[in-house]
Parts: sequence; C-alpha cells; structure tokens
Amino acid sequence: MPLPLYLLAMAVFAMGTSEFMLAGLLPDIASDLDVTVGTAGVLTSAFAIGMIVGAPLVAALARNWSRRLSLLGFIVTFAAAHAVGAVTTSFPVLFATRVVAALANAGFLAVALTAAATLVPPHKKGRALAVLLSGTTVATIAGVPGGSVLGALLGWRATFWAVAALCVPAALGILRGIPAGRVKEEATGGPALRGELAQLAKPKLIVVMLLGALVNAATFASFTFLAPVVTDTAGLTELWISVALVLFGAGSFAGVTVAGRLSDQHPGPVVAVAGPLLLIGWLALALLADKPVALLALVFVQGALSFALGSTLITQVLYEAAGAPTMAGAYATAALNVGAAVGPLIAAATLNTAVADIGPLWSSAFLVAVALFIAFPLRTVIADGRSTEALQ
Repeated sequence: MPLPLYLLAMAVFAMGTSEFMLAGLLPDIASDLDVTVGTAGVLTSAFAIGMIVGAPLVAALARNWSRRLSLLGFIVTFAAAHAVGAVTTSFPVLFATRVVAALANAGFLAVALTAAATLVPPHKKGRALAVLLSGTTVATIAGVPGGSVLGALLGWRATFWAVAALCVPAALGILRGIPAGRVKEEATGGPALRGELAQLAKPKLIVVMLLGALVNAATFASFTFLAPVVTDTAGLTELWISVALVLFGAGSFAGVTVAGRLSDQHPGPVVAVAGPLLLIGWLALALLADKPVALLALVFVQGALSFALGSTLITQVLYEAAGAPTMAGAYATAALNVGAAVGPLIAAATLNTAVADIGPLWSSAFLVAVALFIAFPLRTVIADGRSTEALQ
C-alpha cells in the first residue's frame, strides 16, 4: 500500500479520537461550562449530524479543488476548531466548534475515501479502505482511552489540544504525499455533478448504503452505552471500561484488517459468514453481559465482526458508486454516520425499559437482524462483488 494512504489514516485517527472522546469528557465539560450533562450531550449529536449533512455538501463543493489542498484545508480547519474549543468558556461557541469540526471531518473523509481508491489499482479498493479505516480502529484502541486518561489528569481542554496537535504531522504528510491534481480531473471521465447524484437511483447502491448504515447503527448502539454494561451489569470497576474499549478497538482493527483482504474479491462470503455471527454475538452478549469474562471476550469478537462486515459493505458502496468518482466517498461517509446517529438514539430509548442497561445490546441485535432480513433475498446480488463500472 502506498505511503499516502497511511498519512491519510493518521488524520483519520485524530478525527476518530475526536468523534468518540466526548463520551468520557461530558461530565467535566458540563461542570466547567455550567450546563447539564444532558445539554452537553448534544455536542455528540451535533457532530454526527454535521457529518451526515457535511459529507455530500462539502464533497460537492470540493469537486473542482486540488485534492491535496482540499485535504489540507479540511484538517487545518478541524485542528483550528479544536483549538478554539479548548480555550472557549462559552457552551454555544463550543457547540459551534463541534459543528465546524464535523463539517471538516466529513469533507476530509469524503475526499480521503475517494483519494484512497485512486491511489491503488481498481481491484484493491477494499484493502485501501481497510488501511484508511484502521485510523478509526486505532483511535478506539489508543486515542479514546488515552484521551480519557489525559482528560482525567489535565482536564477536558487538554484532550482538545492533543487532538489539534495530532493534526500537525498528518497535515505535513498530506502536503508532501498527496498529489496536487484537482478532484474532478482525477476522476475517470470527469462526470457532471448531476450525473454523480443520479447514481443514488441505483438499487444496489441504495441497498449497500442501507445495510452499511444498519450495521454501523448496531455498532454505535452498544459502543455508546458500553460503560454502564461494564460497571452496572457486569459489576466491574470503572477501570475496566477502558479495558473494554481497548478490546473492542483491538477487535475492530483485526476485523477491518482481515476483511480488507477479502472484501474486494469475496464480499458475498464475508457478508454471509460475518452477518449471522454478528447477530449471534449480540444476542450472546445481551444474555451473558453479567459474566465479566464472557463480556470482555464478546466485546472483542463483536468489534471484529462489526468492522469486518461494516467495512465490506462500505467497500461495496465505493464499487457501486464508481460512476460518481468524486461523490462516492461522500455516500459512504453519509451511510456510516446515519448509522452512528440513529443507533444511539434507538439504544437510548431502551434504557428506561425493563431491559435497562442491556437494552442497547438487544437494540444492536435487532438492527443486525433487520440488515440480514434485507440482505438475504439479495444475497446473490451482493455476492456478485465488484460493480462492473468499478473495473472500467
């Protein structure tokens, strides 16, 4: 894999750390800025919504920009938003910085996904995507727990400064390693924006985007509310929350790495195997969450299966959107973040029911079951693998 892919992954690591880190910082932010924890929680929603809206919008605006300058501009804006967030004493200003950071993140990821696909031969898109997404999985292994520790020792503002600092080497790497050509000029045939948007009418593209969103919704439904499962249901101390997060991140790294070697040529078998196993895993986790050893083992397994299946589906989005070379990354980003926004909302609705803390685990099982219900009649279509357009 070419070096620029790893430079992009470094930036994705910084952005992934920012997206996930607020879960452990909300109480301190709420106390410092004199708002309730519930009010501080809207910072997470603001980021997710900004990602959903920003991905297609910013990608469309960036079509005629230099790919290198687009990525550099997005990451500098992202870093600046965190620097402002680190010094502000106003909650509305902090809220605004999260929206700006989300828009920059969405634009960066949309362009980066497309860039990653152009840096490798057409039949290696899955492996390129795996390298790029490894930034997110490493963020869950090291970035998020590290951010929590840093926040506990030096305050939540230090974590914001750390994320801004992580952007500096990534920006320098992008400046040196990414070609300067325009996005549209690098796209095969340079189709008009209207033609790229018309790709959304393709049934298979809609299906794989929907499946990717459902699987990611299941992932975030449980990941967001993993802490109370660890401490209340399993009866472990708060220290084990970080252990569980690291195990989930390690599993996700393993899953995306293995799937990256299979998803280009064999997407059907990956979906056929990982899908049912993921459903069984969520059911098992819901039933065995009160047993610490089983909980920690299954957290690793579910991280691996979730990212193996999710990355395979998102790779198929890139293949099916081959006729939209400058917007394909935006479609993939939007699908991922629709799931990231909807999953926690569904899970949250179960917390005050009879299932209480394990409600999110049942929610994840339900969402994967819906995905399998949709995918089963179309299994032969998905098994076809690469879109023929992707090979042209």
